[in-house]
Amino acid sequence: MPDQDPENKVLDQNLHALNPSSDATYPQGSDSKPLYVREQDIETAFIEKLRGLKYTFRQDIHDRAALELNFRGKFEALNRVHLTDGEFQRLLDELVTPDVFTASRVLREKSDFTRDDGTPLSYTLVNIRDWCKNDFEVVHQLRINTDYSHHRYDVLLLINGVPVVQVELKTLGVSPRRAMEQVVEYKSDPGNGYTRTLLCFIQLFIVSNRTETFYFANNNPRHFAFNASEQFLPVYRFADPDNTPVNHLDDFSDRFLQKCTLGRMISRYMVLIQSEQRLLIMRPYQIYAVQAIMECIELDNGNGYIWHTTGSGKTLTSFKASTLLKDDPAIDKCLFVVDRKDLDRQTREEFNRFQEGCVEENTNTAALVRRMLSEDKADKVIVTTIQKLGLALDENSRRNRQRADRGRETFTERLEPLRDKRFVFIFDECHRSQFGDNHQAIRDFFPRAQLFGFTGTPIFEENATRVQVEDDRASFRTTVDTFQRELHRYTITHAIEDRNVLRFHVDYYRPEGEAELRPGESLKKEKIVAAILDKHDAATHQRRFNALLATASIDDAVEYFGLFQTLQAERRAADPDFVPLKVACVFSPPADGDADVRQLQEDLPQEKADNEKDPDRKKAALRSILEAYNASYGTNHTLGDFDLYYQDIQKRIKDQKFPNADLPRRGLEKIDLTIVVDMLLTGFDSQYLNTLYVDKNLRHHGLIQAFSRTNRVLNAAKPHGQILDFRQQQAAVDAAIVLFSGVESDTKAREIWLVEPAPKVVEKLTAALGRLDDFLRSQGLKPEPESVPALRGDEARAAFIERFREVQRLKTQLDQYTDIPPEAEAAVERLLPRDRLNAFRGVYLETAQRLRAERDRDGAAGESAADQLDFEFVLFASADIDYDYIMALLARFSNESPDKLKMSREQLIGLIQADAKFLDEGDTIADYVRTLKAGQGLDQKEIEAGYRRFRDERRSAELADLARKHGLAPDRLRTFTDAILERRVFDGERLTELLEPRGLSWKNRRAAELALMDDLVPLLKKCAGGRDISGLSAYE
Repeated sequence: MPDQDPENKVLDQNLHALNPSSDATYPQGSDSKPLYVREQDIETAFIEKLRGLKYTFRQDIHDRAALELNFRGKFEALNRVHLTDGEFQRLLDELVTPDVFTASRVLREKSDFTRDDGTPLSYTLVNIRDWCKNDFEVVHQLRINTDYSHHRYDVLLLINGVPVVQVELKTLGVSPRRAMEQVVEYKSDPGNGYTRTLLCFIQLFIVSNRTETFYFANNNPRHFAFNASEQFLPVYRFADPDNTPVNHLDDFSDRFLQKCTLGRMISRYMVLIQSEQRLLIMRPYQIYAVQAIMECIELDNGNGYIWHTTGSGKTLTSFKASTLLKDDPAIDKCLFVVDRKDLDRQTREEFNRFQEGCVEENTNTAALVRRMLSEDKADKVIVTTIQKLGLALDENSRRNRQRADRGRETFTERLEPLRDKRFVFIFDECHRSQFGDNHQAIRDFFPRAQLFGFTGTPIFEENATRVQVEDDRASFRTTVDTFQRELHRYTITHAIEDRNVLRFHVDYYRPEGEAELRPGESLKKEKIVAAILDKHDAATHQRRFNALLATASIDDAVEYFGLFQTLQAERRAADPDFVPLKVACVFSPPADGDADVRQLQEDLPQEKADNEKDPDRKKAALRSILEAYNASYGTNHTLGDFDLYYQDIQKRIKDQKFPNADLPRRGLEKIDLTIVVDMLLTGFDSQYLNTLYVDKNLRHHGLIQAFSRTNRVLNAAKPHGQILDFRQQQAAVDAAIVLFSGVESDTKAREIWLVEPAPKVVEKLTAALGRLDDFLRSQGLKPEPESVPALRGDEARAAFIERFREVQRLKTQLDQYTDIPPEAEAAVERLLPRDRLNAFRGVYLETAQRLRAERDRDGAAGESAADQLDFEFVLFASADIDYDYIMALLARFSNESPDKLKMSREQLIGLIQADAKFLDEGDTIADYVRTLKAGQGLDQKEIEAGYRRFRDERRSAELADLARKHGLAPDRLRTFTDAILERRVFDGERLTELLEPRGLSWKNRRAAELALMDDLVPLLKKCAGGRDISGLSAYE
């Protein structure tokens, strides 16, 4: 009898009542220290664990034929049908698809099949009404051979004969990331089992080395790769409801792989994002939040709020809750309520991204009322603003009075039939005051309604500002007062520990020689602007990221905007090499009866108050800022389309993610710094925003919300969110950390939230350099970059990679600190001068490239040191050093006499070879530099044209050598490679045509193809300049 649980209960009770100790045993030595554990031992123990969870172990399934035969039996039993051999083969042909998204939909839906006699068959692959009532099986060491792909899969979990989970197991010494890369490599092979067999239905991958366990969703290739910034697709660790990580494979199995639990994970807690054709699995805390809400609704048990920190994906959580409610016949309507028009649009777009057309736009209050009255299922979930809802429910609102004066039925009267219906209201950012204003009105009108709130920063007594009066007693109103109780908690402390958001580095800035400021007191604005100009490049990692400047008022913002223009012009006049920051400024205009602007200002208290004083002057200032913006960016914004201006600024901030070379204006489209008052300090997310300058008093939830704009995770090049505070607000920061950390110890909270101070990181850097030097000496070499090529063996090279990568990681972190004491800065320069650092970076990249090429060529066996490495090339790519920058440097080199050179030829070459962006082309550029003469007088266009000629001649010579080596006509090989580079697609048929004139047998031609591609792949990758060539990975 399959395990069964009530479908709507919170995740199986065993999720938090299990004994954490493992039943599985592994070899142990007499001193209790674990011995080397083989992959086979881990696999055997894991299968025993699954058998204990009542999975059927199918030792007889080892190949494709057995897998398909088993699926046939399950399919026929489930659908009560007997297929002929021809019908089953035709069914397989229809089911198997290279499109993961299509396969995932088929897995979850009813489908139709026409039998040989013309009769229709409506079928499902699994029992989609009750996933617990399916057959759960485990197979291991399955071999799938296709035309070009021969793979073996460690462990597969089948539901009703359909493979839905692949488990990849590694020995303890291997990083799980390597196993993830191996899955990606498997899926990149042309004709692989994932596209040609039932493995197309794989939903989840689980990767474990026994002590660490991760899982991630399957996807189509564009969503399933390590991209250029080495940010992999979402990878999760499981956790208990109290957010305690579940790392060990056995504990993970107990909590995640229980049969009913796995069925619900796939059926309920994976989201198929239609607009992107992508699969997403919810994080554990999102699942627990949804379950808590659903249990509350099922039991009709009052209201509650979810405390999930900013950046934790509250929109996805609320979307999933809304879609589950959409299918609940006991619920009449679900309204997702936001407090600003821009968040209304943003949330609606997000919901429709998850599921196309699931939410329509409410253009006005009348449209909202119409949809609330509609019985169409498409109108069961509604996204609206609190203002529209308030206007509809308030009998005395202007809209209702206007309708009454005209003799028309008011909105309140129209909604009267809904009074006794079961409505669910989900409030986003429910800590905001306007939800409290409308809360009672909703309760009064809908007495059966249940209200749920999401917030990253709840209102406690310590940070409450609203007063409630009961029985002549006044008290501050908290989130608990409004929503009754907390249903689930995932604080910023949990998110930092899970690496879902970053820690903060806070620099309480004080100029040298200045008297110490009192908390909240401000410096002169000229000094703040000068400090920002001095520190911005360091804070933003040489402008790889961008920043916000939070100001205390609209007048301050306007003054700052003018000061940046003036002071940057002065610096440019004094130093022609100074590159000004691209500065924008945004604040809301006076409302002047504009309902959209008035609604926008509901959560912009400072701007709302400022605009009530001398509104004409505020308008004139904003108009002037718009004119400057239009001149800089070629736009045509006016006060009348302020919302479009606001959207354009947000887009340009997010465009920071694109390399300058990929943009039409080579980066002039971007914004380096945006001056704000209230706007953008809540609800705005960009991974490429890393710095907040603060000249504004911040407290409690306002402080955390503002700081959290900077701490979205990207990759190793962004180690923390950077805060530069000009008002000495350490006491306010410490108080906010304690209030929202969920940690009892103040010291522990600060340790989790804040990065180590600069002197401590300098100590770590010194120690890391010492370990690097000691290692090189242990190999009988001097501790210098030029010694690295003499290292013998991959083990030694891998050891160097690990040691220097740690040096670079600490240096990257330190480079983004804005408060390094001068003596510490001098110590770092003595330890690691720029030329020595660049030289080490150059040999690191050369060594890493060699090891990676060997690993890719030999296959990922999991045994070598190289196989366990994580190269993190992103640490070695400078944001400010690109092709244009190098060409400009070469032009300067060509125009300066040898005695006046700021950078020697050797330093130029070192700079190029130390940057990961030039991995494929660095040697060619370096050789070109060696042909240039100082003082030759070439301008940048001549330099660029000369380099292109040099590069093309070299490539032509390399192709001619390859053609001679492989007996091909040079012009035919050139045409073949040009077609690949133009389309960035490798065509196997053209390769066959290329070799056809040689008249080889099939076997010899195949050998000749492989030999040619072994030589040609590195050249193609070099010519592609870091861009992917589809289909080429099969030959790497």
